Amino acid sequence: MAVTKRCGWASGDLDIMREYHDTEWGVPLHDDRLLFEFLCLEGAQAGLSWRTVLLKRDNYRRAYHDFDIDKVAAMKDRQLEKLLLDPGLIRNRLKIYSVRDNAQASLEAIEEFGSLDAYLWSFVGGKTISNRWQGMGDVPASTPVSDRMSKALKKRGFRFVGTTICYAFMQATGMVNDHVVSCFRHRMRTVRREE
Repeated sequence: MAVTKRCGWASGDLDIMREYHDTEWGVPLHDDRLLFEFLCLEGAQAGLSWRTVLLKRDNYRRAYHDFDIDKVAAMKDRQLEKLLLDPGLIRNRLKIYSVRDNAQASLEAIEEFGSLDAYLWSFVGGKTISNRWQGMGDVPASTPVSDRMSKALKKRGFRFVGTTICYAFMQATGMVNDHVVSCFRHRMRTVRREE
């Protein structure tokens, strides 16, 4: 029986990580709402594991109006303060408030560029950068492109968008293909399904 080869981080015994790796991670994403969701979730991960965030993902969707950018941008302080009491979220005040800040900054980018998709994908020239890493140890934590993205996003008022977070975001949304060459997903170029 053939064993399906995956990137090392998804080869454990947790189904949610395998499912995420096999169906979402690295698939080019061009939906503004989902791009906003991933940007916020990557920020929530700062200092924690992606597994932690993935297990809380449904709670984040519920708390932040399914990441509807307009609705999140309009959230009031009292609503955000209430979220600090929600055990289904990472209860860090700066991270909780950053989601609203990122929604407001996203609206400005959409106004200027026509979509969040057009703005964010402009950093990679509108197409996926396909890498050929032999092992997980070869995959960088950041690149000059993520450095530029981070600097530009911070200048626009986005928060929790350091270069490492930006690179993780680029990996998650298919701006870069960082599946190792031995992974069955490396050559797959499917379009992520809408949720």
